[in-house]
Amino acid sequence: MDKFGYLGNFLLFCILLGIVGCSHAQLQLNFYAKSCPQAEKIIEDYVQKHIPNAPSLAAALLRLQFHDCFVRGCDGSVLLNFTSSTKNQTEKVAVPNQTLKGFSFIDGVKKAVEAECPGVVSCADIVALVARDSVVVTGGPYWNVPTGRRDGRISNASEALANIPPPTSNFSSLQTSFASKGLDLKDLVLLSGAHTIGVSHCPSFSSRLYNFTGVWGKQDPSLDSEYAANLKTKKCKSIIDNTTIVEMDLAVPVNLILATLSLCLREKGYSNLMQP
Repeated sequence: MDKFGYLGNFLLFCILLGIVGCSHAQLQLNFYAKSCPQAEKIIEDYVQKHIPNAPSLAAALLRLQFHDCFVRGCDGSVLLNFTSSTKNQTEKVAVPNQTLKGFSFIDGVKKAVEAECPGVVSCADIVALVARDSVVVTGGPYWNVPTGRRDGRISNASEALANIPPPTSNFSSLQTSFASKGLDLKDLVLLSGAHTIGVSHCPSFSSRLYNFTGVWGKQDPSLDSEYAANLKTKKCKSIIDNTTIVEMDLAVPVNLILATLSLCLREKGYSNLMQP
C-alpha cells in the first residue's frame, strides 16, 4: 500500500464515518443525489480554487473536523457561535479550539452550496467533504465520504475542554483518550502521522525546550540536541513566545505524509504526542 493508503483508510473509518459518532444519522454515499445533485461538485470546485493559494489551510480544515467529531460526533457543533442553553459558551470558545482556523472558509463553501440548494446540505457534511477534498488537493489520499449528517444544536465549551486531548498529552494519555472513543493504537499512530501536514504554536511544546518537568532551564533529553537548538535559535526563541508557529515536519511543510514516525525515530518530534 502507498504511503497515504493506511491514513486514507483510517480517516475514512475513524473521523469521516464517525466512529466517535456521526450525529445519529444513517449515512450513505451520494445522500444529496436527488435533493442537491451538484452539492459535492460545488464543494470540490471551491476547495480546488482556493486551497492551492493557501495549502496550509488544508491542515486547519482537517483539524477542524477532528475537533468537531471528537466531542459530540461529526455534527458541525464546533461551528456554532450561540445556543439557547450555553449562550456564547460554545465549543468554539473552548481553549483547545481557540487556535482553530477555517471557519470563514466553511462559511464560503456553505454560501456557495446554499446558492444552489437553500437549506438542504448540512454544515456537518460540508465540514466532512471539505476536509477530504482539502487533503486530496494537497497530494493526500481520496476516500469516499458518506453523507446525511445532521447538524447538532448543542455546543458546550466545557465538553470540548473535557474531550479534546491537550497538546501536552503524551502517547500513553492519548491511548486512554482514544480508547474512550473506541479507537485503538493503530488509529492513534496514523492520526499522529497526519500532523505532519500542519503547524503548531510554540506554547504547545516550549516547555520541552525550556522548562521540562517543571525545572527551569532543563530541556527534554529525548529531543535531538541539534534539533532542539535549532528550535530555540530560529523558531521559539523564548518560553513566553505565544505567536510563532512551527511546521510539524520542517522538511515537507504541506504534504500529508506519515513522516511523524521517522521524526520520532530521529528524536525530532517536538510534540508531546510523539513521546512515550
